[in-house]
Amino acid sequence: MPHRRRFVLLLPFLCLPLSQLAAQHNSGNLRVYITYPDDRAVTEQLKVELISGANGTQLAQTYTNDHGGAGFGNVATGTYRLEVSGQNIETTMSEMVEVDPRKGTQSIFVRVKPAVDSSNGEANRHAGGPTVSAGDLKVPEQASKEFDKATKLIAQEHWEKAIDQLNKALALYPAYAEAYNNLGVVYARLGDSQKEREALQKAVAANDHFAPAFVNLARLEMKNKNFAAAETYLIQATTVDPTDAGSLALLAQVQLMDHHYEDAVASAGKVHSLAHEPYALVHYVAARAWERLHRFPEALAEFKLFLSEEPPGDRAAAARQEMAAVQKQLQ
Repeated sequence: MPHRRRFVLLLPFLCLPLSQLAAQHNSGNLRVYITYPDDRAVTEQLKVELISGANGTQLAQTYTNDHGGAGFGNVATGTYRLEVSGQNIETTMSEMVEVDPRKGTQSIFVRVKPAVDSSNGEANRHAGGPTVSAGDLKVPEQASKEFDKATKLIAQEHWEKAIDQLNKALALYPAYAEAYNNLGVVYARLGDSQKEREALQKAVAANDHFAPAFVNLARLEMKNKNFAAAETYLIQATTVDPTDAGSLALLAQVQLMDHHYEDAVASAGKVHSLAHEPYALVHYVAARAWERLHRFPEALAEFKLFLSEEPPGDRAAAARQEMAAVQKQLQ
């Protein structure tokens, strides 16, 4: 099954003077979907490990959600394998995966087999969940080819030609959520926010579980400083995929801007519970939220967490100044 290419708009965070997340120019994101051989989602929690293709070293690990989805953010350019393991499946190693930052977010499908019950020699039986990315599975081959051509054109920044190719894919398969999403990204690059919004809304209408389009809609609202709408879209995105640290980090930022301070702290806590190396800034966000709530000991603790994860740089220097001000409040 061909890997799907999804793009998410790259816009800066808006609430802190030093708050733009560090750009990962030589990295990409991996979305992983675990299914049984019949393409039914594995609903049990499985461990997914990111393995270096160069030396076999385990670089990161995460766990699937109840739809068989997981993800790794800001993975450095290179080749990798994914090892999937769990109590009721056979441990499975994926084919080699090449991370290419020009592709934004790449979707990887890994099929696993139920483990064999040693007592009777039969495979454990699972009802399985809903078909993963049902739209992906129904995409006609020719539409997929047109989509892949558009992906290459986007990487080369040939925006108008990419629009033509995406429209060809959509003519062949009008429910192609990924094509609408990428069309929205292209219109964003061209500065046409109206067409951008229309394309992204069509993406979520075609697939209301397509998290990247919700994230892109949120970023569009953030550009317009409509933080309430952005928060709504990000809640939808993180409900679909609660393991996406990047979307949760963005949600925490928006909740801070929308004066939902306790919610911002809660979202930051969710990010902290995941692999979140590129998102140390959520602790800065949480510290700001605690300050607004006049909870200075908690703010101080979050500043310390931020500095432990990102000790050098201008943002760290600013955090130290704010932390000193918080310490004065506690004297």
